[in-house]
Amino acid sequence: MDDETQHERAVETELDAALGRLPARAAPPALRQRLEALVSAPAAPAMPAASRKVESRRGSLWAASFVSACAAAALVLVVTRLTAPGPSGGAPAELVAEAVNDHLRVISSTHPVEIESGGIHQVKPWFTGRLEFAPRVAFSGDDEFPLVGGSVGYFRDRKAAVFVFKRRLHTISLLVFPPDGLPWPDRDVTRVGRLSVSETSTRGFSVLMWRDGGLGYALVSDVNVHDLEALAGKVNDK
Repeated sequence: MDDETQHERAVETELDAALGRLPARAAPPALRQRLEALVSAPAAPAMPAASRKVESRRGSLWAASFVSACAAAALVLVVTRLTAPGPSGGAPAELVAEAVNDHLRVISSTHPVEIESGGIHQVKPWFTGRLEFAPRVAFSGDDEFPLVGGSVGYFRDRKAAVFVFKRRLHTISLLVFPPDGLPWPDRDVTRVGRLSVSETSTRGFSVLMWRDGGLGYALVSDVNVHDLEALAGKVNDK
């Protein structure tokens, strides 16, 4: 295999990888019509062997340039997609998206809790043997934020304790998980009691995240952020 062929294959591989990371979208009708016209167009008449060799060489060079240009364009789209503005606030977008998705799973589940609340002293011991850590939550709920119960969930690649609270008709999820190795927020934080808490909003949800005692916490709901701050203060009132 000559150097030119190796280069073409390398460029094609790069293009395939870049395109694979792009979101799939339907082609516009006008583009589909143009492509269909190209496919159905009659074949060009045969040319002499010598001419075919020259044209093949030109076609090879053109194809390499075209593939390189497409790869560059695709990579620009990938970079643009990855660096597009995400949720407002200091927490990394991937952590916020995970917290919101976990909350959506709770509110869409027919059985959002595995252990119903009889108080935190009934819910918290239930996690023993089901997690590799002991969740540090002492708040049993009150009239403003009743504790519904708890369940075992996942936060990205690790198990998490999920505590479910209510605020009137709104559901609030409190996720407790080991934070090691996660891109934890270190800016745009606010003080809630004794803790520094990152506040983020996205898709109509508020997300509060903080670390305490070697564990990570994420509080998620569609209630206003001041209600979440009030609950975070009660959760951490030790």
